[in-house]
Amino acid sequence: MPYPKSKAKAEKIVLEANGTKVNGGASLYTCSLRPTGIYGEQHQLMKDFYMLSVRTGGWVIRGVPQDTEHGRVYAGNVAWMHLLVARALRERPQTVGGEAYFCYDDSPYKSYEDFNMQFLSAFNFSQVRMPLLVLWFLACFNDLLRWLLRPVCNFTPLLNRYTLAVASTSFTVSSDKALRHFQYRPLYDWDQCRARTQKWVNTFPQNNDKDS
Repeated sequence: MPYPKSKAKAEKIVLEANGTKVNGGASLYTCSLRPTGIYGEQHQLMKDFYMLSVRTGGWVIRGVPQDTEHGRVYAGNVAWMHLLVARALRERPQTVGGEAYFCYDDSPYKSYEDFNMQFLSAFNFSQVRMPLLVLWFLACFNDLLRWLLRPVCNFTPLLNRYTLAVASTSFTVSSDKALRHFQYRPLYDWDQCRARTQKWVNTFPQNNDKDS
């Protein structure tokens, strides 16, 4: 798919630029950070998940396999890793330059649906499970509709083949390499990440179509 393909190409360009000579004779040192699914205040996908549930009358349609696990990382910890690695690139470019680092914290491994629902529980959305095969056909239909409407509008449904494949695939990572190379430890622990995100989610309107 174009999104991950473009990210992989961009990372390759960045890492290959490590050690390049720039004006003045200095060297450019680069590395790459690979955060898992980022969440936190102003997380648009979490708000889209909420809005979709409102539009369906307070129903959350679920279909991702229940044993799916995803590593999620709080935005503040991603920013913290950027600061640490930027300093390390200046002080120890021979260690950090040209390397790629996964970025994770101690947020719990859960599916995208379960992770989002732990923040949206106050809205009392009802949940219904849809067979994965049905979701797949809907995703294919959305992709077809997006292709047909491309000449006249930018139709970007949340459910498509790519998002469904990602949501249904378990992936977990470790940040131990970042710990070894530049002493990365999460600045915010899970309780703080949850509280800060929940405070923002609590600003969403409490009423929804099902209650009206």
